[in-house]
Amino acid sequence: MEDFILSVCLAAKKASFELARYDTAQKNKILEHIADELINNSQKILNANLQDLDNAKNKPSHYQDRLRLTQKRIQGIADGVKEIIQLSDPIGEVLEQYKNKDNLNISKVRVPLGVVGIIYEARPNVTVDTAALCIKSGNAIILRGSRDAYHSNSALVQIMKDAIKQAGGNPDIVGYIDCSHEQAIGLMKANQYIDVLVPRGSEKLIQTVVQNSTIPVIETGTGNCHVYIHSAADLDMALNVAVNAKISRPSVCNAAESLLIDESIYQEFLPKICQALVDNGVKIKGCPKTCSVFGECEPATEEDYYTEFLDYIISVKVVQDYNEAIDHINHYGTKHSECIVTQDAKVAREFTNRVDAAAVYINASTRFTDGGVFGLGAELGISTQKLHARGPVGLKELTSYKYVILGDGQVR
Repeated sequence: MEDFILSVCLAAKKASFELARYDTAQKNKILEHIADELINNSQKILNANLQDLDNAKNKPSHYQDRLRLTQKRIQGIADGVKEIIQLSDPIGEVLEQYKNKDNLNISKVRVPLGVVGIIYEARPNVTVDTAALCIKSGNAIILRGSRDAYHSNSALVQIMKDAIKQAGGNPDIVGYIDCSHEQAIGLMKANQYIDVLVPRGSEKLIQTVVQNSTIPVIETGTGNCHVYIHSAADLDMALNVAVNAKISRPSVCNAAESLLIDESIYQEFLPKICQALVDNGVKIKGCPKTCSVFGECEPATEEDYYTEFLDYIISVKVVQDYNEAIDHINHYGTKHSECIVTQDAKVAREFTNRVDAAAVYINASTRFTDGGVFGLGAELGISTQKLHARGPVGLKELTSYKYVILGDGQVR
């Protein structure tokens, strides 16, 4: 491991033991300083972000959108930090308490994971969101952002470090590494310093970390999310939900990438919903039945049904019934967020029981899968695995537990 990376990892490990001593008031004081300094230094952040945007001018529009910071977005990031301040501190929570046959008082107590590493792409807001969550949950963090966001991330990290120091904390609880691919592979082997690693970004990035890391990984998956319109749907509701799920922000992982519709209603309803999508700038890639009733349609390929477009593109398929819809989702989906629009409670139950995803919606847009929206303050990512966390990774998902045993001289 390179000397610089080693020094950051060592510093974070040592700082994690100091952070474990901070009480809730001290952690909140640090977060208050971070929120205030983000606003106080907003022009500095915007200037740095402009450099990154200029370097990324040949990147796709959805990539630039993820990278872009504005005054409003910086205010939103600062507000997110303040929301985390208001959340209950999970550390020290007693999960279970009982007395065994030896008269030992046994408590199961929530504790920090220790040092959290995150490798992510493009989105500079992740730099602050994840650091704030880790601080509140008693974890040091090592951030490895992408080169495309170098100037933005560097500015944000320095502002946070200065704020932590002003609040009387150890600035090494937030570490930042901007390293080559080869060095990043080395970072993935630092299991003696880092307790858990979270990849957040493209499928290529996520799989690189999963395949190379010797550190336990919380896998945040891509979002090939579906909206399924059942024959018993309220069609006005279905149109609103599907359009919102696709267009409100296509570049994020909880946006819908595929639309499924029952065969019994497609001839009447599919042209209306496709036209509404096209009117909002969406390109339709459809199955043969879709193309037969909607002219502005490009034939969908098998690959299209697997694709997370992150753009104004959606695949559309007519299915025979909810059984085919569920099979399609479980085959092509990424276990992120899936939606059914229906007024049939029995079918809704079947859908929620059988669809394998971190979040399953009945009559609501997939766009709600978000730590802040779920009341978690923010999230480290959306986990699509089943161990150790699933769905938005918030404060409690950034903890483990230990057993604390109180005796009065018992021996075995």
